[in-house]
Amino acid sequence: MVFRFYSNQVQKASNSIAAGIFIVGMLLIGFGVLIYLLPDFFATLAAIVFFMIGLSIIGYAIRLFVATRKMSDLSSNNSDYRENVYIHTPGNHLD
Repeated sequence: MVFRFYSNQVQKASNSIAAGIFIVGMLLIGFGVLIYLLPDFFATLAAIVFFMIGLSIIGYAIRLFVATRKMSDLSSNNSDYRENVYIHTPGNHLD
């Protein structure tokens, strides 16, 4: 007599997760072998990726500098005093 405390769906899900993990492991082993056999190619590829990421980060930094400069120019042109603006507080009624 066999008692199953889990359904067939749990077994299918476990098998699919195990298959996914197995495929990822095989891909990592293959990638490791490729890096071992072709180190110059992957070093060049990594250098290109880092260079492109660096250029992207510099571009974002320049955009931030420009945006903060524009915000600073906008805030310096405006004075602290605004016409037709009244601050209402309790007990202070303007008639």
